[in-house]
Amino acid sequence: MYKNHLVLLSELKDYASPRAKITRMLESGEMVQVRRGIYLPGNEKNFSRNALASVIYGPSYISFESALEFYGIIPERVSAITSAIYKKNKNKEFSTPVGRYLYYYLPSTVYPYSICLKSEQNVNFLIASPEKALCDNIYRVGKVSTLKDVKELLYENLRIEKADLAEMNLETLLFLIPLYQKKSLRLLKEFLLKDVFNE
Repeated sequence: MYKNHLVLLSELKDYASPRAKITRMLESGEMVQVRRGIYLPGNEKNFSRNALASVIYGPSYISFESALEFYGIIPERVSAITSAIYKKNKNKEFSTPVGRYLYYYLPSTVYPYSICLKSEQNVNFLIASPEKALCDNIYRVGKVSTLKDVKELLYENLRIEKADLAEMNLETLLFLIPLYQKKSLRLLKEFLLKDVFNE
């Protein structure tokens, strides 16, 4: 898996110039610099792109389309890894040798709830629950002003199956939705209660 700059310097301490050795390793492809101070072995294929997300920029957790894909809720393969951040005033994007990483701001009132610990390639990472990923995504999209907009977003744009929505935990959704304090989430609640959960 990845190594940070201090770990790499420690491993190369027997070289006359560890920094020069790192430069040669990067030039030869033996090591790849993901971001400043973060390295992967050049031949490393079995690493978790999800686990790298919080190392590249954090605190953060996997959410939005990446989490919905992880749970098999949306059919499309998501090319960029999307994560949620807070206490940052703007969204961030990093293009790395191992892919694009996108970070979207969320209000601190919703950030800490309904986050799970998962593992890939024996490395742990944080990811939104299906319910949180759905709410985060609706919050980010924003342009939702009618129930018809919600239906179109869920069923046509994201191509989520009604059966997958019905499997979500309604209690969790009802807890999360008010925390966003946004009309689009209030409409999501109304739509789910009428169209999915028949409340």
